Amino acid sequence: MSYINEAKLSRNSITMTLKSDRIQGILKSLGPGLLWAGAAIGVSHLVQSTRAGANYGFALVWAVLLANLFKYPFFEYGPRYAAATGESLLEGYLRLGKWAMGVYLLLTFGVMFTIQAAVTIVTAGLAAHLFGIELTPLLWSGILLVICALILMLGRYPLLDKLMKVIIIVLTISTITAVILAISHGSSVKPDFKPPVVWNLAGISFLVALMGWMPSAFDISVWHSVWTLERKKQTGYAPKLKEALFDFNLGYIGTAFLALIFLTLGALTIYGTGEKIDPRGSVFASQLISIYTSNLGAWSYWVILIAAFTTMFSTTLTVTDAFPRVLRRSTELIFPKLKDNDTRWIYFTWMMIVCSGSMIILGFLAKSMRTMVDIATTLSFLTAPVLGYINFKVITSDQVPLEAQPPTWLRVLSWVGLIFLTGFSILFIIWRFGYYK
Repeated sequence: MSYINEAKLSRNSITMTLKSDRIQGILKSLGPGLLWAGAAIGVSHLVQSTRAGANYGFALVWAVLLANLFKYPFFEYGPRYAAATGESLLEGYLRLGKWAMGVYLLLTFGVMFTIQAAVTIVTAGLAAHLFGIELTPLLWSGILLVICALILMLGRYPLLDKLMKVIIIVLTISTITAVILAISHGSSVKPDFKPPVVWNLAGISFLVALMGWMPSAFDISVWHSVWTLERKKQTGYAPKLKEALFDFNLGYIGTAFLALIFLTLGALTIYGTGEKIDPRGSVFASQLISIYTSNLGAWSYWVILIAAFTTMFSTTLTVTDAFPRVLRRSTELIFPKLKDNDTRWIYFTWMMIVCSGSMIILGFLAKSMRTMVDIATTLSFLTAPVLGYINFKVITSDQVPLEAQPPTWLRVLSWVGLIFLTGFSILFIIWRFGYYK
């Protein structure tokens, strides 16, 4: 009997050790998925999802769900590739051909200044409310970019990783609290309100914009793969494929959930009231807070404000890190001799370029902001099927071990997603440049 008991104890000990190792592996792998969520939960959620609920109530829930479903594979391939090969997607692009790297860099250079400027100006408007300091939007934008740059220069990736986990927790709690307040308040629809039609020119144009940027642009799949490798450097632990995908799925599902939360906020507090949301970043922030508090009550001011600010600050911070980080890695790949030296200066140089370019846009071209955002959005949207196809080709190439390549269901979903993205790109072209004039 003693031998049997000892054997049972030994098996139990081994089982507990294995469980402990799995938990430790998951904890060491957590981080890149939350950074991805921080980058994605921004304009597409606070602005677009809120507008979807404000303009159409719950009629566009299906659009948010479909966009997240059909884009899932192409974002998932970032951490999958990094975990399977120990490289970022940039290496995969280069192995696929210089043209693939060229497409990605062309898109990056085409949108980085405008995206950085757009997310910063919305955050600046919210910061003015949060801290109660009346400064110009340009000055607040400069202060925020300096704060983000200092965080990244002094703390580097480890501080970004720790800070983002706190921000995501605050964001989630405050946003869920806000929607609970909205649900308890009930619908604000006026008795004589007539629901707008989705399937007309205005509805289709908004639908394309909503789905095109939900949950984000495909280029951040590269950001995720780079952050996965940075996390590996930080912890000294190479995540297993399942661990890396768990981290990604946690961030991705959370991002989709918060998109529905912001849509619900818009639907319950603005839909049917006759309020119109101003698309200008500096005006949008103050207007959004005003609308929410007027409908929910002044006591909800801080909950709404903290939820909105953490949403946009997380995006500003991660974008400030992501563009310089991927451009640093791209520079190292294009000029291999640089890899033998300390290349942190390349990261800081690109950061200064991105921030400076964004401030120039905000300072001198603010009146053309809508046009520039339209151009950046169009470029990202139309290249989505191309980047999606490139990600699919890279993850199914010979450089990825067979056991790490996507399973059949994910391959099928990839092709369905490519058809979906191509179809909406064609619809966008018809709407933007074709018959609807």
